[in-house]
Amino acid sequence: MHSQIRPDRSHFNRLEIQPFNAMKHEIKFIVAGALIAAGAAFVLAAPVAENWENHCQKCHGADGKGQTKVGKKLGVLDYTKAADQAKFTDAEAIKTTTEGAKDKAGKERMKGYKDELSAKEIQELVAYVRKFKS
Repeated sequence: MHSQIRPDRSHFNRLEIQPFNAMKHEIKFIVAGALIAAGAAFVLAAPVAENWENHCQKCHGADGKGQTKVGKKLGVLDYTKAADQAKFTDAEAIKTTTEGAKDKAGKERMKGYKDELSAKEIQELVAYVRKFKS
């Protein structure tokens, strides 16, 4: 009968553990948020082949030869030829891809992609172009 008079103190144990559990869940949410943010940054950067297809292929062709209707009209270089690739440095290609190119009369020959591609994506495109060389 004495045991029935004892107050139930089990709720004290739950209260002592609760702050630890809350902190544990808070850490899980922080880690999950960081992983989501990192994943989003990775997803936002398109693969180089996709960037080539979306931004360069219309003029330079899928194979880099420049034998498209627009490429022929503009007289773009054939990136599969070592002699054509020797006509520009990586730094020049990065600058042109970033800022665009104009002819001697000041007319735009190629638009710049600084607002559409990151510096890293542009560098990857230049490396991609270099791989066309046979």
